[in-house]
Amino acid sequence: MQEYRHGPIELRLIRTRDARILQNELLQNRSWLQRWEATLPNASASFDMRVSIRRLLQQYREGGGYPFVMLYDGEIAGQLNIWGVSRGSLCAATIGYWVSERFAGKGITPTAVALATDAAFRQFGLHRMEICIRPENTASLRVVEKLGFRYEGMRRRYIHIDGDWRDHYAFALNAEDVPGGVLARWVNGEVPVDATTIPPADRLQI
Repeated sequence: MQEYRHGPIELRLIRTRDARILQNELLQNRSWLQRWEATLPNASASFDMRVSIRRLLQQYREGGGYPFVMLYDGEIAGQLNIWGVSRGSLCAATIGYWVSERFAGKGITPTAVALATDAAFRQFGLHRMEICIRPENTASLRVVEKLGFRYEGMRRRYIHIDGDWRDHYAFALNAEDVPGGVLARWVNGEVPVDATTIPPADRLQI
């Protein structure tokens, strides 16, 4: 798989030898990341990055996902996964990601999400990309706002996060929404201003 780059920001397929760096980043960023991390109900909190990477690469080989690391000036800054790939008449998937605190504010996440979505539409044969975000995660909400992902509603107790089932806002783009590409639309200042607007009724239900 090719690498995807815009300025100092790059996406490349995850490698088994990335395990040590990623594990260290996760450990050093516990207070920054823990409240947003997916967990397994009724399972222990132990985690082995090498095993996780092997599983991600197996899913990639089977066509079920596209696991990337995000790099900034060649240094690993976090992960981005296109997961839950459905083919056939749906051709859809979901994006999830995390970035280390020391790299926050450098535009890494929105750029990486735009690169990944463009690759999904243009090269991976997908038609729809979804991002689901906890209402409290203001940093991630800024990502979909910058890129103009369309708000599609509230999903109740949708994903097990930080030890419990959590509500999520759902955002999505279809390939037809961005004929010129997600990244180009953002860079050129053509993102619709109201696409990500969350109705007051959904905000009140938090």
